[in-house]
Amino acid sequence: MKNFQTIHGRLFPIFLLSMLGLLFIVSLVYYQRATEQIRDKVGVIAEKNISQTVGLFDLLLKGYDSVTKSLNSNNDLMRLLQQYAAAEPVEAVNLERRITDNIGAIFYSRSDIIGIHIVTNRGKVFSFDLTNGASVRDYSETSWFNELKQTTGEMKWLGVFPESLMSGGIRRPVFAFGRQLYELSALKSIGIVLIETDADAIVSALSNASLGPSSLVIIRDALGKDIIRTKEETEDFANVPQDWLGTLKKNEVFVRERDGAMVTAAQIGMAGWTMIGITPNEELRLELKQTQQFLLTVTLLLVVAATVLATLVSRSFSSPFKRLIHQMKQVEIGNFKGKVQVQSYYEINVLVDSFNRMVKRMDELVERIKLASISEKNAQLQALQSQVNPHFLFNTLDMIYWMLDERENDRLGRVILALSRIFRYSSDWEEASRTTLRQELEQFQHYFTIIETRLSGRVRTSIEVEERWLDVEVPKMILQPIVENAVKYGLEPLSHSGLLRVYSREAGGRLEIVVEDDGVGMDPETLRRLTGALEGAHDPGDTDAGQTGRRGIGLLNVHRRIQLMFGETCGLRVESEPGRGTVVIASFPISGREGESS
Repeated sequence: MKNFQTIHGRLFPIFLLSMLGLLFIVSLVYYQRATEQIRDKVGVIAEKNISQTVGLFDLLLKGYDSVTKSLNSNNDLMRLLQQYAAAEPVEAVNLERRITDNIGAIFYSRSDIIGIHIVTNRGKVFSFDLTNGASVRDYSETSWFNELKQTTGEMKWLGVFPESLMSGGIRRPVFAFGRQLYELSALKSIGIVLIETDADAIVSALSNASLGPSSLVIIRDALGKDIIRTKEETEDFANVPQDWLGTLKKNEVFVRERDGAMVTAAQIGMAGWTMIGITPNEELRLELKQTQQFLLTVTLLLVVAATVLATLVSRSFSSPFKRLIHQMKQVEIGNFKGKVQVQSYYEINVLVDSFNRMVKRMDELVERIKLASISEKNAQLQALQSQVNPHFLFNTLDMIYWMLDERENDRLGRVILALSRIFRYSSDWEEASRTTLRQELEQFQHYFTIIETRLSGRVRTSIEVEERWLDVEVPKMILQPIVENAVKYGLEPLSHSGLLRVYSREAGGRLEIVVEDDGVGMDPETLRRLTGALEGAHDPGDTDAGQTGRRGIGLLNVHRRIQLMFGETCGLRVESEPGRGTVVIASFPISGREGESS
């Protein structure tokens, strides 16, 4: 009884019958559609096959053509052949060996070459083939020799022969071709070259055009002579059409229904041959109409049966899964507090219990990760903020030493008071190192008291921040590094008084605090490096003093702290022109807390 309560016990027979029925239906429908469409597609397939085969033949023949051209363009070989005609017997032996070595180098350049034979105009034969010195056949009265002698340098494709035309020891089918050899400087004929290759390459390429075991493929020359065919002539292929020869153009393919067969033809442009493919209709025969009607009836019955079975299956187990899916969608949007309650099959109950435990653990892990992330962010903030004060403290103490030396006690009092307030402000890092823009501007005014004293009125300031923004929450100590850079690198080098503006503006739904000076500005290369450092500062370790300088370190520190508090879309950007000054823009979300948890 327990087994009957399991998913396997109830659903296995149903799914088995459903899948077998659907599989049977799909198989029959596929078979029917395939038989209906094969006639339409076979023409396309035949055209594609013969086009690909013609292209393969063209590539093969081009390779053979390059072999003969490499012989004719071999200046050393041509020179040796000319010297041999007038050489003394002893010298002729040496020349013959060198000529044979040159031919051998070409012979071994391709694995399908069986023999290379050069016949000079004086009747001398130089051969390099697989017979290792076998006897040379009598060639002087052969038709192929006369055809090669009558050429004027163009390639002559002789065709496939049952055995070698010149080597008596090679008794297997060969594909032969050749041309006249010319001494290129004087355009004088030296003789002819005959090259024989293994015919298997031609036969193998030819078989690609066959559509089936009963297909016949023929290659004919321009005169209608068969070069090679895949089958001997039989009654089925006795009436191979001749009327296409000479009428096809390069890259043109004809497909026709003729005498109970599908006939295709295309021209092999490299040799001027015609390739003809013939496939009997027996290979393309369609199923009988009675069979199709029977299959259609069975298909309809099985579709009805499968529909009934699918309905029974869906109603028996869809309900608990719908509840589970609903809760999974709640988890997707971040609600980990729900729980699925079902009483169904044994396996589904186990699955639901596992899902509930998984969601509970996920909720615990999310809370743990959130706490860890906050702790880590605070630690990074503290590490970054610790980089701010030492340099400023050093400069201030140096200035105090100078003022004591000058005994300017009144000015020293103001400086010491401002410095004490700065230390008090910078040492208070409660509440995750956050402050308001109002307190940050007050800190800036204390800092600028020191700067004005040190520079003796060479810098003027203007603060234009709207009242509505003064309570916006920002990271502590972000204005001082920006202003310090503006004074040190922008205004101090000036020979006249400079202006430093701090003002607010709203742009693109964000609050922007702008620190602008009319100092010396930055050259394009320095600005490019600084901008690149800000765009790539994803963690504190990205700060590279060798690339951005001391100015870069201060700005990167501020940029990273803003991003840690408000997210990657906030931070600093810098605009500057040489001689025109520099603008540093710090952007924050209007709400003051957007991206805090990023």
